[in-house]
Amino acid sequence: MTTQHQVYGAPLVTRPWRARRLRLPRQHAEVDPTAELAAPEIGEPAAPSIEVARTTRLSETFRALRHRNYRLFYTGQAISLTGTWMQTVAQSWLVIELTDSKAALGIVTTLQFLPITIFVLPAGVIADRVNKRDLILATRALAMVQALLLAVLVAAGSVELWHVYVLALVLGVSNAFEQPTRQAMVVEMVGKDDLINAVALNSGLFNGARLVGPSVAGVLIAVAGTEAAFAINAVSFIPSILALTMMDLSELKISDRVAPARANPLRELREGLSFVKRTPAALMIIIIAAFLGTFGYNFITVLPLVARYVLQGDSVDLGFLTAALGLGAFLSALVIAGQRRATRSQLFVGGALFALLLGAVALSESFYLSMLFLFLTGVANIIFAATSNTSLQLATPDHLRGRVMALYMLLIAGSTPIGASLTGFMAEVLGVQVTIGMLAAACLFGVAVGFLYYITHREQVEATAHASAIVATAP
Repeated sequence: MTTQHQVYGAPLVTRPWRARRLRLPRQHAEVDPTAELAAPEIGEPAAPSIEVARTTRLSETFRALRHRNYRLFYTGQAISLTGTWMQTVAQSWLVIELTDSKAALGIVTTLQFLPITIFVLPAGVIADRVNKRDLILATRALAMVQALLLAVLVAAGSVELWHVYVLALVLGVSNAFEQPTRQAMVVEMVGKDDLINAVALNSGLFNGARLVGPSVAGVLIAVAGTEAAFAINAVSFIPSILALTMMDLSELKISDRVAPARANPLRELREGLSFVKRTPAALMIIIIAAFLGTFGYNFITVLPLVARYVLQGDSVDLGFLTAALGLGAFLSALVIAGQRRATRSQLFVGGALFALLLGAVALSESFYLSMLFLFLTGVANIIFAATSNTSLQLATPDHLRGRVMALYMLLIAGSTPIGASLTGFMAEVLGVQVTIGMLAAACLFGVAVGFLYYITHREQVEATAHASAIVATAP
């Protein structure tokens, strides 16, 4: 029987270690516990210590941080995202204080995501034409001003509902341009070899902030009011902006092929869409993302109704359910971050598990089972999201990445106004559990369609995967 050790990425076969009998003196003496193992024979590699193995695994999990530009970006993003989640809670609470209306909450959500639906594709064209760092700087500055205005209006006691509507729209415009640009810039900071690690770390950061931000916001709002949360969010953009300005642009891995300044934007947009249409490896991912983005990710809209009407809980229970979802996603992201490559199996298995676990949430009437299912839903979500994001970016040429990722963001986030409205209407007519069950079925159908497309276009998909160094492990 042989044993394999991983040495500098290559498996090395060695003979198993043989235990040596340890003779102890009659009196109790302290003995080095490592003395039990025989020294390796000549020609055998030294066995890595537990400490070295742990250090190696840890360094693999965070390997994208060895890139200075990404370290700066990641640090600023960690602070900014925490503030963003604080504002998300504060904005909803402010609307409730002003109106006590569920419809008003829905309108705010729609206004915040509608600009993504409208502007994200043109934003992708712009992202491929300009300096991505500068475009992100502009969007961060706009978001900071938006948060500061909310803080001032609330503190002055002059805030009205229409102010919240307008400023939610402004934030949506900022997000529409920032999100595809940020997605496309990650590979420029870390390169293709560390892309899946960076994508997973970003997912972990997002969900870690989702755990911390709302908790801090809840206490802060109770003590100092919503204006304090808005003000802290405004301040949280400063480290992010400073980090972006400190980047060394010469270290960015930018393609030499840039769109001419006078190129037709509509033609450029069609070029990006045409690439997806004629590239099975990209279209397969887009198909699944369309179903999960429109139907699956919008189940969060009715999660408060699950807590209140299905589980007979309160706001505290809702907090635990939301935290379970975020914790599963956070831990899953750390595991995915330790991988070197995205695999085809993860794409389909992650999507299918997400759908099945969503169905389990629909059937559950136990609070603790619901927490467990939501935790696992978060795990499955990141398996799919990190794999699909990485695979799509690696399958896309550098000069088209902004446009292709804009389409991806349109389906993942830009579909929220449609998906959230549809989900809310279905819950009103059919009930919460039936609605979530139907959303789960739609997601599973989307994964099945994507898998069938893969089966019928397998050679083209695998050819693209091989060319872009994706490990194509068929399920």
